[in-house]
Amino acid sequence: MDGNSVAMGLNTASRGLVQKLGARILGMIRFAGGFGFLCYQILRECAYPPYYWKLVLQQVFSIGVQSILLVAVTALATGSVMALQFGYGLSKFGGKLYVPKIVALAILREMGPVFTSLLVAGRIGSGIASEVGSMKVTQQIDAIRALGTSPIKRIVIPRLLASLIALPILTLFADYIGLFGAMVVCLKDLSINGEFFIAKTIETLKMYDLLTGMAKTTVFAFFISVTACWKGLNTEGGTQGVGNSTTWVVVTSSIFIMISDFFLTKLFILTVYPK
Repeated sequence: MDGNSVAMGLNTASRGLVQKLGARILGMIRFAGGFGFLCYQILRECAYPPYYWKLVLQQVFSIGVQSILLVAVTALATGSVMALQFGYGLSKFGGKLYVPKIVALAILREMGPVFTSLLVAGRIGSGIASEVGSMKVTQQIDAIRALGTSPIKRIVIPRLLASLIALPILTLFADYIGLFGAMVVCLKDLSINGEFFIAKTIETLKMYDLLTGMAKTTVFAFFISVTACWKGLNTEGGTQGVGNSTTWVVVTSSIFIMISDFFLTKLFILTVYPK
């Protein structure tokens, strides 16, 4: 009898595990299809007017200007910590003078784009998902359709364009702030002259280092905004559903950023960076 109970319990547990796994796979398939269809709708709606440029400017202010302080603090801390770590690590091998080169390349190619995008995914991605999700559960999106206006044009496209404009600018700002923080640490803690830091940074960095970092940010901005809009448009379950959508967007966008960063870096190594 006990053996039968144990076997039934194992069968129930395995059945539940398979059901959860199947639900996850179906959810991933549904998201992939919905994401692709939303991209198609965006391209189709962009082909003809009207264009709501005022809404785009409002979103640029919300995404870009209101994120400057957060990006500045994070970039300053990141550049400072990287300079400290590389400085004290390389000083054991007599390579402290290489800190400006290493830090500059790391910030422009990786740390600036990735950290800025992760911050934006946490602040703006969640904000877009909660805003659009609230409009969905309160039937405001249905009202927009009833008035003969496309929700894609009024809701999705302005946020997408604003992200594509604001996020690269934030990344450029973060790059300069991060380099400034690294220079201050080199000057105060590593006894590296400021003029030497600037000279080595200019000598090391090339235009493609900056452009590849900006290209990564553009891809990240697309993923963040479209993912947040898709989840917001498909939110169900009232206020609890809005909260779940917010958490889901932050996690999914962060995963998108890390995975796409790997493939973009590999692509740039093969095609752009000098051998």
